[in-house]
Amino acid sequence: MFTGLIEEVGSVISSRSSGGGVRLVVRAPHICKGTQLGDSININGACQTVVEITTDTFSVDTVEETLKKTNLGSFKSGTPVNLERALLPASRMGGHFVLGHIDTVGNILSLRQLQSSILIKISFDISFAKYIIPVGSIAVDGISLTVAETTDDNFKVAIIPHTYKNTNLVSKNVGDGVNLEFDVLGKYVLKSINPRGSGKITEDWLKEMGF
Repeated sequence: MFTGLIEEVGSVISSRSSGGGVRLVVRAPHICKGTQLGDSININGACQTVVEITTDTFSVDTVEETLKKTNLGSFKSGTPVNLERALLPASRMGGHFVLGHIDTVGNILSLRQLQSSILIKISFDISFAKYIIPVGSIAVDGISLTVAETTDDNFKVAIIPHTYKNTNLVSKNVGDGVNLEFDVLGKYVLKSINPRGSGKITEDWLKEMGF
């Protein structure tokens, strides 16, 4: 479990094929302090398990399923990545419940500098539209953000300067892919009200429920 509050922007040292997956080595001096083998670290929003560690680097094995659903397979030496260690029971819950289980990869459509923020527009597959609402929570490359506006296939988030400068967003450009995790609480609500359907409240579903 994570909060979506980034602790450190690490740097990919290497990405090497390993079977059908990839062995990633990341330099992150702050994150490595107190981290042990087997610990979970959120990399750009994807929960990964530490398999090797030194004083300033850690390694993870990224499996095929993760590579299919995330942007981790595009990492090269020098790629900046958002990092967060797993939530401690005594930690303040400053963001929202982030599982580290990526739903899909979105694409940055625009970055607009406003007077006090940066407005980023991100596209996503229309099949995920039911999971996103205005002023709802979303994790973008592991960052807990609030949806400012949304349509069926894109949404906007307003980034404060602190978040922009202290995450990998500062290195992003139009066209870049970002990992998206939609709010898990919304997923469970949709599943509970329509367990056999698509999650949408339809006229047929209302009739079946007796309305």
